[in-house]
Amino acid sequence: VVQEYERAVIFRLGRLLSGGARGPGIFFILPCLDNYIKVDLRTVTFDVPPQEILTKDSVTVAVDAVVYYRVADPTMSVTNFEDASKSTKLLAATTLRNVLGTKTLGEVLSDRDQICNSMQGSLDTATDPWGIKVERVEVKDVRLPVQLQRAMAAEAEATREAQAKIIAAEGEHKASRSLKHAAEVLGDNHAAMQLRYLQTLNTISAEKNSTIVFPIPVDLMSHFTQKI
Repeated sequence: VVQEYERAVIFRLGRLLSGGARGPGIFFILPCLDNYIKVDLRTVTFDVPPQEILTKDSVTVAVDAVVYYRVADPTMSVTNFEDASKSTKLLAATTLRNVLGTKTLGEVLSDRDQICNSMQGSLDTATDPWGIKVERVEVKDVRLPVQLQRAMAAEAEATREAQAKIIAAEGEHKASRSLKHAAEVLGDNHAAMQLRYLQTLNTISAEKNSTIVFPIPVDLMSHFTQKI
């Protein structure tokens, strides 16, 4: 009896029985003539050990990955390879080095999806004759040398400072244009100038409880003198 997720590959006197793998459920064998091998069809996950990789721009990084695969053809996985699982793991490590060796450091850090898809396609094509289906490949971690991490941090900090200066300069430029426009509006309208003057006095008086001595605007004095 084999489970729902298993298949049995049967050999009779060393020859593979026709009809393919048996299961799930019950099947019969002839004692002393038949022997069988159970194959698990569930998805298997394994970690690719960290690989020291020299990128295209001559930077050494340590990269590890995780691979998801399953047995698609039980008969081929048993008859075509002695240990298909071990071979898949070794091929995954080799493929990881080969794919990342053609990428720059920037591409390794930013184009993980493209790298994972490329590895998955290469592994799936290579393992198809073994009866193995590679379903997914994910890059887990990219570890950089300490000196390179410090250099990248300094570069990022310098970039942020430059952007902050540019933003501050743009703000000063917009503020000066706004002040110029406000000055032009107040200069053309004396009533607006007087209202702004009174608003400023009101703001100053509200901040602290103190006595403020201020000059009387000439325009107000001329207005009173005209009435007299």
